[in-house]
Amino acid sequence: MHNFSQELESVWQSIVSGSITLGGRIIAAMFILVIGKLIINWLNRLFAALMQRQKVEPSVQTFLKSTVNILLLVMLGVAVISKLGIEITGFAALLASAGVAIGVALSGNLQNVAGGLIILLFRPYKVGDYIDSDTGASGTVKEIQIFHTVLRTSDNKIVYVPNGSMSNSVISNYNQYPTRRVDLVFSMEYGEDFDRVEQVLRDIIAADERILTDPEPVIRLGEMAASSVDITVRVWVKNEDYWAVHFDMKKTVYTTFTKLNISIPYPQMVVHQAK
Repeated sequence: MHNFSQELESVWQSIVSGSITLGGRIIAAMFILVIGKLIINWLNRLFAALMQRQKVEPSVQTFLKSTVNILLLVMLGVAVISKLGIEITGFAALLASAGVAIGVALSGNLQNVAGGLIILLFRPYKVGDYIDSDTGASGTVKEIQIFHTVLRTSDNKIVYVPNGSMSNSVISNYNQYPTRRVDLVFSMEYGEDFDRVEQVLRDIIAADERILTDPEPVIRLGEMAASSVDITVRVWVKNEDYWAVHFDMKKTVYTTFTKLNISIPYPQMVVHQAK
């Protein structure tokens, strides 16, 4: 009976001692986690400021900041695991044994990392460019992260597109050059004087200082449609003036045509009744 009491007391002391040790490790791990997060935030800010001073390309900045942040978090995770008493070598062996499964699970993300590197290397777009892609996404490039390209759409939504998809898709970059062509089509009724209408359009174009004179604006008779004569107008503007000129030209032409009694056609059908 005496031996049983001693064994019970020994077991209890082991439990208490183990609990104290485990509790200490948990508290220390939590302390490392909190302090580590603060240090990581400080290092991220320091790294961002350093890249700003070195005037690193914004697209490269966002990619590197995302990569460095992930690496620092992995290092913090290893430190916390180590403090909890888990053997890093055993943990590494466990990861190695599950390497195939992890590789399959992360294959998409690895493709995205590779896609991000391809984007930074060949630069089909950069931060600040407005792009269209055959992924269905379009907008202004806000960030190029390690896994995603972040777009801000024209209606102010944020879209995350995987870099793997972006690196393999057809990209239309509207900011590659400083100017852009505005293509418009205006219609007049059959019987109107084309030379008169052309001169009216040239006057409207000349009055708009946003429209460039080089390349020279183009006005051509485009198509003789079923109910109208269509006039093709092509003018060049700076990128930032594209949409303003696009809509203002339509409004000005409509107002001017109405004022000068230039007939704007509408779809119609002539029916001849047999006797």
